[in-house]
Amino acid sequence: MLAGKVVFISGSSRGIGAAIAKGFAKAGANVVINYRKSEEQARAVAEYCTSQGVQALLAKGDVTKQEGVHQVVKKVLDNFGRLDVLVNNVFSPFQFDAEKRKKVWQLSWEDYQRQLEGGLKATCLLTQAVLDTMMKNNSGSIINMVSNLVADPVVPYADYITTKAGIVGYTKSMAKDLGVFNIRVNGVAPGLVYPTDSTKTTKEILKEKIIESTPLARMVQVDDVVGPVLFLASDWSRMMTGQILYVDGGLVMQG
Repeated sequence: MLAGKVVFISGSSRGIGAAIAKGFAKAGANVVINYRKSEEQARAVAEYCTSQGVQALLAKGDVTKQEGVHQVVKKVLDNFGRLDVLVNNVFSPFQFDAEKRKKVWQLSWEDYQRQLEGGLKATCLLTQAVLDTMMKNNSGSIINMVSNLVADPVVPYADYITTKAGIVGYTKSMAKDLGVFNIRVNGVAPGLVYPTDSTKTTKEILKEKIIESTPLARMVQVDDVVGPVLFLASDWSRMMTGQILYVDGGLVMQG
């Protein structure tokens, strides 16, 4: 169902983004791997993807800046002539450390701006850049990575959560406007994904608390996020838009 599709995943040289890229490759999609500095890691992801019999394109560029977005999207279109799926995964570096986090009264506007530019701005710039080709093809799926913290801020990382909540609002607004072009916009909201570079400082006591509160009784792992993303990219979800899928073992239940 995804065979032959062209998929761009921002920030896909490592972590969740790399796992998503590999998942699409296993499903037969051609993958564009975006990175800013981690070239060696990006090449390793590309090598895995090509081993699955698909094309893997490396697209270096800072997608928090207009010139970086133009550079990577031009490379995609020059090589493939179209883009079928966009996964907005990139965000500003962040450490999920409940003990060392800044409280809401300690956060400056610059703290919020750092997250907004790395998350919401990058999502907006990339989405705007790919809409022309998707509109011409009257088809497309855009998947925005958010967080279950927008529904239940167990640890109130205010700058990070504010950005992810903004992306949720953007997702739903875009879904309203773009449905007429058969472009679907959805989001995936994982719980605390362990281990990743961002969660490596998470204390055992917090992990245990999350596990105890989770119906499926374990932490979210990187590969748990892949299936829901592929589902939203595929025709299995062809009548879904403006939706946020919570991938957290039942910690957040939306009715």
